[in-house]
Amino acid sequence: MSDNLLSNINSPIDLRLLHEAQLPHLAQELRDFIINIVATKEGHLGASLGVVELTIALHYVFDTPNDLLLWDVGHQAYGHKILTERKAVFHTNRRLNGISGFPKRSESIYDAFGVGHSSTSISAALGMAIASNLKGDFEKQHIAIIGDASIASGMAFEGLNHAGVTDANLLVILNDNAIGIDPSVGALKEYLTAVKEGKNHRQNNMIKSLNFDYSGPIDGHDLTTVIKELKRLKNVKGPKFLHIITTKGKGLQQAEDNQVQYHAPGKFDASTGDLLPKSEEHLPPKYQDVFGLTLLDLAQKNEKIIGITPAMPSGSSLKFMMDEIPSRAFDVGIAEQHAVTLAAGMATQGMIVYCNIYSTFLQRAYDQVIHDVALQNLPVIFCLDRAGLVGEDGATHHGVFDLAYLRCIPNLIIYAPLNEIELQNILYTVQLGIDQPIAIRYPRGRGEFIQWKSPYKKIPFGKGNCLKEGTEIAILSTGTIGNNVIKAIDQLENKTCFAHYDFGFVKPLDEKLLHAIFDQFETIITVEDGAITGGFGSAILEFSASNNYQKTIKTLGIPDTFTEQGTINELQNACKIDVKNLKYFFSTHKIS
Repeated sequence: MSDNLLSNINSPIDLRLLHEAQLPHLAQELRDFIINIVATKEGHLGASLGVVELTIALHYVFDTPNDLLLWDVGHQAYGHKILTERKAVFHTNRRLNGISGFPKRSESIYDAFGVGHSSTSISAALGMAIASNLKGDFEKQHIAIIGDASIASGMAFEGLNHAGVTDANLLVILNDNAIGIDPSVGALKEYLTAVKEGKNHRQNNMIKSLNFDYSGPIDGHDLTTVIKELKRLKNVKGPKFLHIITTKGKGLQQAEDNQVQYHAPGKFDASTGDLLPKSEEHLPPKYQDVFGLTLLDLAQKNEKIIGITPAMPSGSSLKFMMDEIPSRAFDVGIAEQHAVTLAAGMATQGMIVYCNIYSTFLQRAYDQVIHDVALQNLPVIFCLDRAGLVGEDGATHHGVFDLAYLRCIPNLIIYAPLNEIELQNILYTVQLGIDQPIAIRYPRGRGEFIQWKSPYKKIPFGKGNCLKEGTEIAILSTGTIGNNVIKAIDQLENKTCFAHYDFGFVKPLDEKLLHAIFDQFETIITVEDGAITGGFGSAILEFSASNNYQKTIKTLGIPDTFTEQGTINELQNACKIDVKNLKYFFSTHKIS
């Protein structure tokens, strides 16, 4: 048997030339390939290691790309990418101008559907299957591979509910490893655990009850069994459901033992699996930790404080509170809509609810923000982690739309702290009592100060701040991007020309301060780490127009395109909001 099977496989056509007995060896090679690349280039590790056998089996049995595979979410898709004509460029995964870390239709004909947010695969695959029926193509296969954390989301149930009353040629494969990014939660997880342990004999099979042909659970690492079952299901008509059991991180002991940490472990030793040491001494804190530690401190002093997160206790650092005060900190699973309305319900009963959701994922609960919170003017505190550019996760994960999509909602306050000290203080301020909802946005990454903990100070609502006085040009920034502005101005030869104002409150704007600025300056530049269309700069333009000012206003931010992956510094450079580009822009707009 060749020791180098993978080197001769560039597409599923090559894969299908192998004998089935060779596939376990290929699985080991594919695991090693993923481990060796991710060890140095970083990325999502555990999920893709867990589906190596399934990935090989799917491409071996089905006629991809004619048969359609949908991965939910894309964390599982590294092996898929390597086997589908991207092995030679896999080292560029998640890098600037490289391949995406998630399936992407424009990248490959083998990526049937773009996925970065969870729980979309069943609905999309069902849509494809119904379309195939309408076109008279009854042989095409439509396969949704969904994790046990993703299938607990409401949208997945909506897809299952519809699929069960169709004759669509749909196969849903449940990749059940009992973990998403953090361990799966909820009653469905308990049900699936009972199924795996053979303890559900007294229960109805809920999938069969939805009119699916259910099979499993089977061992997802047993290639012979998986291939045999896929071949059988290939000839079964109508909606089908295959339950497979896998181990996240399979094949790397540390990844199996520490599944949360090895979801995206950073750099590690490929031969041992040991994480490479990172010195975090003498570094400012992560914004997520400022949130988590501050909330814990506040909650220990105020029994009305509650924390909620949809499946991101580690990523949001709500885990600090969950460990210490579990009765008032809730991971509700991948269920952003539920998280928002749950928070609304608690707020009606006088609780002080911090609902922590990544900016890009709050998009999934937009109706609930409007209908269940803002319309009823309930004082829910939205803490939007990962606002702005997030780096290597790319277009599906950048939190650049929140200012635009929230700014139009009545009753909703929007605040973006300049640094972690202001984040700490706004978290303190809101629990003193507010009578309307607020969204607090802050970025991925680290703050500005090593010594960030300080006595709490109340932040006055709706007030902007003059950070630096100047004579000719006013620069208005909101949020942490203001630190780039500070550094850029500091590098200018004639600093005295430039005034700098920090508008933490995007809504309501400090109109008194704005009138003073517009009365003094002829040129005004706005800077934001958000979509330039509809965001902070647009708010300033609206203020100018409604007050009949005739001033020169330049708006800088994220352009009206979907920004791809890269480091945050690379992407800020591409959007011209890094220190170097801001310095150049400011210097070219100096009047004298």
